[in-house]
Amino acid sequence: MGMACFIVDALLTGAQLPRHLRSIRQSGLPDHLVPIIVTNTCTDARLALLEQRYHVHGLITPPLTLGARLNQAAYISQSEWLLIALHKTPMAAPLWIELYPQLDTYALDALMIGSDPRRFSERLLQHFLGSTVTIPPYIAIRWSWLERLGGFDPELDESALVDFLQRIYACPTRIRTISSAYSAHNPGLTI
Repeated sequence: MGMACFIVDALLTGAQLPRHLRSIRQSGLPDHLVPIIVTNTCTDARLALLEQRYHVHGLITPPLTLGARLNQAAYISQSEWLLIALHKTPMAAPLWIELYPQLDTYALDALMIGSDPRRFSERLLQHFLGSTVTIPPYIAIRWSWLERLGGFDPELDESALVDFLQRIYACPTRIRTISSAYSAHNPGLTI
């Protein structure tokens, strides 16, 4: 099993897919250390070009929903950590090089990347109101913890992400949140 693997869904990221891939590859990490799996529901000439240019593995699964596609990619990767794009916003390349060493720990199950940390009062209010969770641009999750949570709901498409994040917060998951602004303003500090 490798240390980490990126999973990016072509339908979820849409036209921003090349920017996600460029950001990951510009991080300076060798291609063999950080594989990228791009999921999609159909073959696409553009995806074939992106596979060659950014050294990614395309996973075409026509009948599957978003939740099932992400589960399939996680199963194929078998990496210790999965870094999954959760919406269109790509992250800056310097964030990845700072983030990667932080994954070498057993005191963490998940890492919310690129979102502002919520205060306890906000989380408590959100819990009582039953409102949906905020979806960060990326999540890093330990493969064993993803498996323990049951993965993404294979029956759900767009709502699979919210359902998964709700289960993460409902379980005793050891979570850390990293804001992209924090990293940009404090380049010398560890996350």
